[in-house]
Amino acid sequence: MSEDLNREDKAKWYVIHTYSGHENKVKANMEAMVQNRKMEDVIFDIQVPMEEYVEKKDNKEKVKERKLFPSYVLVKMIMNDESWYLVRNTRGVTGFVGPGSKPVPLSDEEVLALGVADKKEFFGNYEVGENVKIVSGPFKDFVGEIRSMSYDKGKVEVIVSMFGRDTSVELDFNQILKI
Repeated sequence: MSEDLNREDKAKWYVIHTYSGHENKVKANMEAMVQNRKMEDVIFDIQVPMEEYVEKKDNKEKVKERKLFPSYVLVKMIMNDESWYLVRNTRGVTGFVGPGSKPVPLSDEEVLALGVADKKEFFGNYEVGENVKIVSGPFKDFVGEIRSMSYDKGKVEVIVSMFGRDTSVELDFNQILKI
């Protein structure tokens, strides 16, 4: 089980271009192909990002959903020849987003901005009261205790001891490591 988690940690998010209006069909077809070819350990997640909006009609408000990026599907996968072939040969897919034929994975910041990754899972399972080491910035190599966390902002408040006094420091999650 832990090997599967390690494999998923190596996976990256890629953007796939589809025919307009075929996003959900592409998602369904790709999920079926992944299952049929037993590739769940290579292709982990397929999403069509949606957003809610309020439509006013006849003085009534109705919450509806629409595609955030029409003609695009997001896929979390480990890029190899087999996964590339499966995606490229899914009906309705026109190609990967990237220069030429080389797919480019989304950066961590882009993944968080799109909201496709669970922020708590993305930043690690830290807990208030846990000791951590600061790995970058002006407080590098300091050890401190987590006082609070904001997964939405990607920030953590750590208490470090400086000159015999406890000092509160706000850091990004990528600036700390579990001890």
